[in-house]
Amino acid sequence: MKSSAAQGVSGGADSGARYGELSRIALTALAPASWGTTYVVITELLPHGHPLFAAVMRALPAGLIALAITRTLPRGTWWGKAAVLGVLNIGLLNALLFIAAERLPGGVAATLSAVQPLIVALLAVAVLHERPSAWRLAWGVSGVVGVGLVVIGPNAALDLAGIVAGLASAASMALGLTLTKRWGRPAEASPTTFAGWQLAAGGLFLVPVTFVVEGPPPAIGPTAALGYLWLGLVGGLIAYVLWFRGVTTLPVTSVAVLVLLSPLVAAVLGALLLGQTLGPIQLAGFGLSLAAIVAGQLPAPTRTPDSVSAPTLERTQ
Repeated sequence: MKSSAAQGVSGGADSGARYGELSRIALTALAPASWGTTYVVITELLPHGHPLFAAVMRALPAGLIALAITRTLPRGTWWGKAAVLGVLNIGLLNALLFIAAERLPGGVAATLSAVQPLIVALLAVAVLHERPSAWRLAWGVSGVVGVGLVVIGPNAALDLAGIVAGLASAASMALGLTLTKRWGRPAEASPTTFAGWQLAAGGLFLVPVTFVVEGPPPAIGPTAALGYLWLGLVGGLIAYVLWFRGVTTLPVTSVAVLVLLSPLVAAVLGALLLGQTLGPIQLAGFGLSLAAIVAGQLPAPTRTPDSVSAPTLERTQ
């Protein structure tokens, strides 16, 4: 009886833990889903030719708001760590991402960003000393293929600078994600505090670069103001709080695969708002990408070799 009761308690605890993990995954997934709106916002709402200013408007106001709410600054070595993570996860990432979004069709830019899970899988071995996982690598490749089928059309224009920017943005996010997992989050920093440090650091990094490259900021009308507000509040403050909460509590490779949601959301919005159609090939790619996202949250299947079970049977006879 005691054994059955103990098993019941253990099963309930396992179920509760699994439910908690699924909840964290679902909340974390909202971040890349919101980033999928970036392509529509940039092309339809914001003034053209100012991608760096758009990156500043996503990062700096959100970071200052988070710091004003939490009133907590980094301590000791975390001043340097927060600066590095802010540049990789926020400043450099968004600058390169917005440049790619301006110079490439949304589908091409989204597909380039989808290689990030593959880079994370390699960095997890080199930086986090995790064992190589053929399972996650295979599904990462499948996710990139699926995204490519969804968003790249036959008339996709290729711009070298845009391609370099897109690949570099994926590499920046992958390295930032891996270092975030390695360094963790200090005990005194809530997810809002942690996001605020990085958003502020990334925004401050971008301000002088933006002024030198783009000059004075553009005129901001009502439509652009709405776009910047969406980028800063939803795609900035809220998304990054959820993202860093998930990054520090979930396996790094599982979180990385969730980034595939961004181009999928971009494709859906393109179909709903811009009249872009999704044919059979795109729908098949959509299904493949979703399968990769789900598989990325599951443990790799394990098999017991026949050579192990055979001697066991012989000893019991």
